[in-house]
Amino acid sequence: MARHLHFDCFSGISGDMTLGALVDAGLPFKDLVRGLASLKIDGYRLARKRVERGAITATKVDVLIEKGFRAPLTLAQIKRILLKSGLPSAVKERSQAVFDVLADAEGKAHGVEPSHVHFHEVGVIDSFVDVVGGILGLHLLDIQRVTASAINVGSGMLQSAHGALPVPGPAVAALAVGVPIYAKGPERELTTPTGMALLRTVATEFGGLPAMQVRQVGYGAGTADPAQWANVLRVFIGEEADVNGDVETIVELETNLDDVNPQVYDTVFDRVFAAGALDATLAPVIMKKGRPGNVLSILAPRAQAEAVLAVLFAETTALGVRTREVQRRVLPRRFATVRVNGNDVRIKLADIRPGQSKAAPEYEDCKRVAEQNGRPVKDILEEAMLAYRQSPGKPPTRKVRK
Repeated sequence: MARHLHFDCFSGISGDMTLGALVDAGLPFKDLVRGLASLKIDGYRLARKRVERGAITATKVDVLIEKGFRAPLTLAQIKRILLKSGLPSAVKERSQAVFDVLADAEGKAHGVEPSHVHFHEVGVIDSFVDVVGGILGLHLLDIQRVTASAINVGSGMLQSAHGALPVPGPAVAALAVGVPIYAKGPERELTTPTGMALLRTVATEFGGLPAMQVRQVGYGAGTADPAQWANVLRVFIGEEADVNGDVETIVELETNLDDVNPQVYDTVFDRVFAAGALDATLAPVIMKKGRPGNVLSILAPRAQAEAVLAVLFAETTALGVRTREVQRRVLPRRFATVRVNGNDVRIKLADIRPGQSKAAPEYEDCKRVAEQNGRPVKDILEEAMLAYRQSPGKPPTRKVRK
């Protein structure tokens, strides 16, 4: 099974928090130090310690500066350092990709070309090591898939090389386009440009915790320790859920009907779903003596089967209902959210295999938006899928019928 890491960014993300969380989740510290030594940069050393953040014990990884370059670096200088290093090719390429993403965001924020950006936030040794260390850590842990939650960016004001700026700062704001973010907790910067750029580079999807077999959980501490707030980054590491889906046992209830007023079926469907049904279908058939009729079929969890049965006896003319236990395979499901006409629309996702999923907009959400805006539902359905396809970090998808 593919190794999967999920970032839980309830208190944001930064480079040092990422290193701490990876080490806390099982990344051998000695291997991290040995790997970073291949950067051939002198004048620093890594240190780790256990700290308390709120009610959580976490690992804090610090880059202790002894000497070395302190001036901002250009994109070209960073590329030369990476190329000369002894890092694995994949680590070099992904590290460079992080800096490319950062340069683009800084350029948009300050109105300059990416090649002319000077990395104030990543120019000194500690932040440079944070970026490469985060990519190297994922490589050493053999992570094949990375996902992330919505990101808490913080609020208030921050001090930067450009003076006082609102949180999130311009670079984080540029990196956050198309990514789910929110602000909660203490008034301070919780997500740094380095942390956001790492996520934009490595995460294939943003949303809730996907189905996975969790093997390790790690907590990486931020430098700040606000009162009554656990300033940590949490990671879950495990294996992908079975792509063939989970097996579950349910009850199928079925009855033949030839004397029910067709207007009644609408109420029957509403009430069986209210009683806990998973699905309901009505199929036309020819019954005995050549009479036209319908087969009403309901799927329900075992715990709700009796309640559904009671509805069928009370709301239809059925004198008997066939019941049997059946098994079904269910793909892991989750939801992403997109914005259409300024409204939230949920997208139902089901994993087919690592890196590929099925996607379909929730009809009731699209219907609500269509009614509010006086537009056809089909247009909202199409725009919701388009918004999802254009969202960053999503895996390839197939549109599916619900």
